[in-house]
Amino acid sequence: MSTLFESAKLGPVTLRNRVIKSATFEGRSPEGEITDDLIEFHRLVAEGGAGMTTVAYLSVAPEGRTDSGCVLVLPDAVPGLRRLTDAIHAEGAAAGAQIGHAGPVANAASNKASSIAAGRFFNPLGMRRTRAATEYDIARITSDYERTAKLCVEAGFDSIEIHLGHNYLLSSFLSPQFNKRKDKWGGSLENRVRFARQVVAAVRASVGDRAAVTAKLNMEDGYRGGLQIDESLQVARWLEEDGDLDAIELTAGSSLANPMYLFKGDAPVQEFGDALPWYLRPGYRLVGDRFLRTYPYEEAYFLEDAKRFRKELHMPLILLGGISRLDTAERGLAEGFDFVAMGRALLHDPGLINAWKNGTADASGCTHCNRCMPTIYTGTRCPLVDPRPGDRPMEAGSG
Repeated sequence: MSTLFESAKLGPVTLRNRVIKSATFEGRSPEGEITDDLIEFHRLVAEGGAGMTTVAYLSVAPEGRTDSGCVLVLPDAVPGLRRLTDAIHAEGAAAGAQIGHAGPVANAASNKASSIAAGRFFNPLGMRRTRAATEYDIARITSDYERTAKLCVEAGFDSIEIHLGHNYLLSSFLSPQFNKRKDKWGGSLENRVRFARQVVAAVRASVGDRAAVTAKLNMEDGYRGGLQIDESLQVARWLEEDGDLDAIELTAGSSLANPMYLFKGDAPVQEFGDALPWYLRPGYRLVGDRFLRTYPYEEAYFLEDAKRFRKELHMPLILLGGISRLDTAERGLAEGFDFVAMGRALLHDPGLINAWKNGTADASGCTHCNRCMPTIYTGTRCPLVDPRPGDRPMEAGSG
């Protein structure tokens, strides 16, 4: 049997196999609460054979939500989160919690709270200016991460993933484009990574060996002036030297500046515009084609960049990006990666891993049309397998 289906250690946790459902926002907590729909979403992935399914995206602070439909982890959220982890565990999978602060990616209008970033700039996501993080904000948010991690462990999560990617707050501090600060939190790479290292250390101290601690790190931001791969390699070396992480999941792209750099494949420009809140549509009509650029899809599209990290680091690494075939997943392990993370393929077919193991399938039916992206506002799903009223019809040959 393929090593993909062998059990493997992730820090103090043993996963039944080496497949992780990556954190992809589910859109199933419209009031910021744990719903039966959200629980069923992850139960199906667990039932379908993944070693771990990752809940996204759990916010550490009110202004750190992507919008008001994002779960904020406070003590009153623990019972609902416990129902979620119990359902995942009952199907034999581990439960991962992605925690983070959206920073400049937050929709300030929806949250009714100013978005926070390394500095001030106009944020089109909320049609307002961001607020530059103060020393108090940085200390408070670090403490928020610590509290959130503790509560997630109390709720039964086996692994805590810290979001250091996609220009969420900690990632935006890493970006020379967004971080123009002149204090100890900006300027040199060592200063720009200081906030992230402080948060990672605080989370590890808060959970000890009661859960795995991982980070989702951008290899590059995917736009001029953003974090580049050589700097990200140094960030990863420092994180490894600090010794607070059990693994790094390698990603790329910016939810703020270039989201399709992460996804590749078709850009659902029209569908995304139709799904946006009314007050964002005029601006989107002006910049939609530039915001959602088209990049050709290929299997394992981050592999070559990720191999540079594999060569430099000794710690466990998780390969993400363009894994929809069994042979692609096996190739990732053969290249030295410890786990593979999958998103769209499992959204299309939550039972795919069992099908691979049983020999009834060797590839996902995902066409990489990316029409799942706009559904985050109504419950993230594949419109090919779960069409609903209001969906644009699939054109012949699309995908």
